[in-house]
Amino acid sequence: MARDVRLLPKAHLHLHFTGSMRSETLLELADLHGVHLPDALTSGEPPKLRATDERGWFRFQRLYDSARSCLRTADDIRRLVHEAAEEDARDGSGWLEIQVDPTSYAPRLGGLIPTMEIILDAVHTASRDTGVGIAVIVAANRMKHPLDARTLARLAVRYADQGVVGFGLSNDERRGLARDFDRAFAIAREGGLLAAPHGGELAGPSSVRDCLDDLHAGRVGHGVRAAEDPRLLRKLAERQITCEVCPASNVALGVYEKPEDVPLRTLFEAGVPMALGADDPLLFGSRLAAQYEIARDSHAFTDEELAELARQSVRGSAAPPDVRERLLSGIEDWLALPA
Repeated sequence: MARDVRLLPKAHLHLHFTGSMRSETLLELADLHGVHLPDALTSGEPPKLRATDERGWFRFQRLYDSARSCLRTADDIRRLVHEAAEEDARDGSGWLEIQVDPTSYAPRLGGLIPTMEIILDAVHTASRDTGVGIAVIVAANRMKHPLDARTLARLAVRYADQGVVGFGLSNDERRGLARDFDRAFAIAREGGLLAAPHGGELAGPSSVRDCLDDLHAGRVGHGVRAAEDPRLLRKLAERQITCEVCPASNVALGVYEKPEDVPLRTLFEAGVPMALGADDPLLFGSRLAAQYEIARDSHAFTDEELAELARQSVRGSAAPPDVRERLLSGIEDWLALPA
């Protein structure tokens, strides 16, 4: 009998804001605000997605934008964050770093600064209520102008002592060169924030290398395509750069055909730290614990290896020392449980 992975303490470092929403919450908010959702979001099943071509990525973004349009008030934001924390607590997460582009919500919430303050207030309340430590990664959109990213980097630094711990770069890494955003990331790093751009998901190893060389990433969102380049794997391992690997998302978007194809073993055995993440549960249909189940069921990770994945997630996080110590101690306690 295997140990329950939901009881394994862990950190969750790759969860997008709108994508964290429960499907039933989306339906209720759409009804409340009179938003007509695409059929793919109302069926109760995860939509069929494949984003390895331009048309597929556009469809994914269209669904995401439809869901985001249902978040219109401060109460909606508070509900989303609270429910995300509840789901993480259920899956054994003691620390969550949720990623958000506040420009997406600012027009309805009074501007960028009021939006950030609503989000951070929601984070503090949800953390207090659920016991899950929560921090924010402010993410720029690489489909927008790099000047917009600089504005967001300055905003993120402004709230660096109030719950913002990192600065990211999301959306399709096949579009927009990483180096175009180097100034925004310099602003963030100079302000004490972790650099955590996306790379190595829809684009290959070169996009991971660009994150390291041009943006000085301390962590890489996804990064899984680094498995195709042994030299890059060695670089990630030597620098101990954590890759936020999202197996269910990779399969749902067609990056890999099936869970067994996601190169978890390749990265793990190369010594590259990983933090398993759920990415967008609303669209991909699975949350954090399910990613550990994939490692166990599809890649034969033992409980000792799952515990090491959990340790890597904690070490790769921006959690304060007391939270890290508590989670790492809890991981040892999990291993002491009868199997």
